[in-house]
Amino acid sequence: MTAPALSELEQRLLRPAEPGTFGDAELDGLPGPVRRHLAQAIAPGTPLAVSARLRMRGSIRVGRWLPFRARQVLSPHHGFMWAARAAGVIAGADRYVDGAGGMDWKMAGLVTVAHAGGPDYARSAAGRAAAEGMWVPTALLPRFGVHWSADADEVRAALRIGEVPVELRYRLDGGGRISSFALDRWGDPDGGGTFGWHPFGGEITGYRSFGGVTIPQRRPGGLVLRQRPLAGRRVLPLPHHRPGADHLMAPS
Repeated sequence: MTAPALSELEQRLLRPAEPGTFGDAELDGLPGPVRRHLAQAIAPGTPLAVSARLRMRGSIRVGRWLPFRARQVLSPHHGFMWAARAAGVIAGADRYVDGAGGMDWKMAGLVTVAHAGGPDYARSAAGRAAAEGMWVPTALLPRFGVHWSADADEVRAALRIGEVPVELRYRLDGGGRISSFALDRWGDPDGGGTFGWHPFGGEITGYRSFGGVTIPQRRPGGLVLRQRPLAGRRVLPLPHHRPGADHLMAPS
C-alpha cells in the first residue's frame, strides 16, 4: 500500500533514528521490572527510532460508536498528528506539535462539528502524546530523558512533553508486557469549564511484533475530555514494517 503524502506538520514530527541500535547497555542501572519490560518490547539490534507512522482502525464515539480508520505520525517527545474518517462522513484531525495543539472536524467536508485549541487543549494533547509512547518503545529509553522507577505493582516512566510533566504508570503481566496504563492528564471531564489533572488510562488486550518492536495492538479506553466529539476505543494498529528511520503500520 502506498503511504499518503505527508503534511508539513507531519514532516516536522518525523525525525531520524538515533545512531546505533538497541542493546543491553541501554538498560544498565534500571530496576528489574523495567528491564524486563523494555527487553521484551525491543529486540537486540533494533534501530533507535524516536518517531513512527501508524495506520489504525477501530470504533470511535461521534454521538454513537462508529467505525473509523486513521493515520498518525507520532513523536512522543514532540507531539502527534492524527487524521481520521468515521463512517465515511466525518473527517478531521487532532494535533500537538511543538507546544501547540488543536482539533478540527467536519461533516461531509462542509459543516464544522468540532474545533478546539488554546493552552488547555495543548496541555491535554501533550499527555496524549506521552501516553501513546507505548507505540514507539525505543523513544522511551533513558537516553531520551525518560526516568524509570518501579515498585511491586507497577513501573513508572517520567518525562516532559514541552512544558508538561507526565508520569506514565504501567502494570505488567508475567512476561513484562503492559496489561494496563494510567496517567494524570489535564482536562475538563465534566465540561464545566474548569480544567485540572484527572485520571486517564485503559487496558491492553493484544500485542503484535514487527520490525524489532513488540507493541500493544488493541487499546480499549476513553479520552479525558468529554467535550471532544471523538473518543477513541478499541484502537487497532495494523503492523507492516517499512525499513528506515520510522515505522509504518498499515494493513498487510
